[in-house]
Amino acid sequence: MAGLNRKKVFFNAVYLFFLIAFFFLIISRMDFWETFLKLIFPGEPVVIYPRANLLELLKEHVLLVLSSSGAAVIIGVLFGIFVTRPAGKEYLNIVNDISSLAQTIPPVAVLALAIPFIGFGFKPTVLALFLYSILPVIRNTISGLDSVPRELLGAAYGMGMTRLQILLKIEIPLSLKVIMAGIRTSVVINVGTATVGAVAGAGGLGTPIISGLVRENPAFVLEGAISAALLAFVLDQILGKTEQSLFSTYSLD
Repeated sequence: MAGLNRKKVFFNAVYLFFLIAFFFLIISRMDFWETFLKLIFPGEPVVIYPRANLLELLKEHVLLVLSSSGAAVIIGVLFGIFVTRPAGKEYLNIVNDISSLAQTIPPVAVLALAIPFIGFGFKPTVLALFLYSILPVIRNTISGLDSVPRELLGAAYGMGMTRLQILLKIEIPLSLKVIMAGIRTSVVINVGTATVGAVAGAGGLGTPIISGLVRENPAFVLEGAISAALLAFVLDQILGKTEQSLFSTYSLD
């Protein structure tokens, strides 16, 4: 069994290596994009967004996603842990209501409200993405921790384990799969939603989309949309295979 698990971890790593390499190969080949988009839109004189290449836009987009998703994961998991503790149980409904409300507010509305106070660009976009993506993390953290059998926790208390030991050694490992599913959902949501950052001047893969809409050039729109979709797929695969490898490693122990 241990050998099979090690093979699974190895094959996951190899798969991710080639997937990421192939993704960057596609993104970096502007000649491929020009040929592809010319075939679809032969009547358009310009089919490639001219002000920045996809690699530059990708770097901006990934920075937006990692910053907002990182904050959402850290704060969402901490809030989820807090409201499942005896001291925080009374705040459970409040946290659920606030996080649900945050996701109902369109990111563009958050940008419009934030720009007068913190300006254009990176900061308001990260704030909007953070508010929009924290709900899956909080909800899955709460669901995962609540799914741990009470009998198991009682047995751990009976063995003399502290609450912190029980959290770190029993609750989090048993709920990690559910928490990781929430993180994956949050990240994938952010990849798509981050395209609105171009409206606030934050750059990213939404830039050719917004430019294409303004200039009525569908080739620009498709260039940005396909790139964002590919990025969402790659990040989802990275998180999914990492999750599999983590559980394979746990089973080795």
